[in-house]
Amino acid sequence: MNIKESFLSNKKRAVTAIILLSVVFIIATIDNIFLTWAFLGLAYLFAFYESMELFRNKNNALFVYAVAIWLTALIYPNPDDIGYIVIIIALSAMVYKKEVNLPLLAPFAYPTISMLFLYTLYLDFGMMSLVWLVVIVALTDTGAYIIGKSIGKTPFSKTSPNKTWEGVLGGVATATVFGTLFGLSSVELSTSFIISLLVSVSSVYGDLFESYLKREAGVKDSGTLFPGHGGMLDRIDGYLFASVIMVILLRGLL
Repeated sequence: MNIKESFLSNKKRAVTAIILLSVVFIIATIDNIFLTWAFLGLAYLFAFYESMELFRNKNNALFVYAVAIWLTALIYPNPDDIGYIVIIIALSAMVYKKEVNLPLLAPFAYPTISMLFLYTLYLDFGMMSLVWLVVIVALTDTGAYIIGKSIGKTPFSKTSPNKTWEGVLGGVATATVFGTLFGLSSVELSTSFIISLLVSVSSVYGDLFESYLKREAGVKDSGTLFPGHGGMLDRIDGYLFASVIMVILLRGLL
């Protein structure tokens, strides 16, 4: 299947992707801290709700806490700390009552911590770092899909039977090359290469982790928010691992 046939056979998916990329482009162009916070917050709340469903949590109070967390992120100087603080406080209260419920805490680890890292990436390293992340993850996903559909034969993991080694390696290679070139506007060649490669690889496993959660929950998609794409988690799963890795690498290598 060539690129044109792949596009035509997945028209709904392609149109949704174009609309999403257009929205991201507009937000990146405006580059306003409140708008970026609001956009990421909206994505977070949808993802949090979907994670509650995947983890089979029916306690609606959790969603109220998620809103409070994101509101706090707007005024707290280090948003990536908040998720850990919430989990420590919750665990302390649970241990005190001798009622530890780890599944109840799961949405505060996934996707909460990753989304807070995503917002921290913007605050600490600017909009171009977010755009760089989008370039890497999007090319990893797109490259893996096209190359996997074209020549993929070797299964990558039992967790996601549709993935192939050919697709994964092709996606990572594509993202690493173009991600490295994009990153040269901000960092040295070696640093850009390391970040692009490791962020790309981490996005593959971010996608794989969400596939695992869906299989455990017995669902095909995390939701129905985006036609042809499923839910919010289906769209941002790669970013949830990649954002953490990118913040850590930028802090360590710059």
